[in-house]
Amino acid sequence: MKETVYTITGLVTAAVTYVSGRLGILVPLIILLVGMMIIDYITGMGAASQEALMHPNDPSFGWSSKKGFAGIVKKVAIFAVITVAIALDYLIAVAVEQLGMSPPKMAVFGLLVVVWFLLNEMLSIIENAGRMGADIPDWLSKYIAILKKKIDDKGGETT
Repeated sequence: MKETVYTITGLVTAAVTYVSGRLGILVPLIILLVGMMIIDYITGMGAASQEALMHPNDPSFGWSSKKGFAGIVKKVAIFAVITVAIALDYLIAVAVEQLGMSPPKMAVFGLLVVVWFLLNEMLSIIENAGRMGADIPDWLSKYIAILKKKIDDKGGETT
């Protein structure tokens, strides 16, 4: 049994090391994104519960398993988009190298997409906290929105 645990641990470590070596800076950003997604989901449930208490006779407020499942499906779709962006970076690097050109110095699409989704999750957390009654500094939401717009603009420049 111990040998099996050591083997699985070794394989997982090797896989994580390989992926980390290939994705570079994206690994900590994706880990941060997963954390933000979890916080967003939890704060979304809290905000929905708070609104249900404020509107007890209105069924459009409150948390439901249907809304919760839709949120999870959306988060899965986000990772599908990130996978496409990373694959596009890889495709461009391989094609450029095969054409005898110098490969790009860094992967652009994967990084931009991950950061854009990170900022989106951060905005959602702030909105959820506001729906729960927390005071939110106006400048914080505006700053994140400005950063998100800059990412959108930068992404438009690469095409």
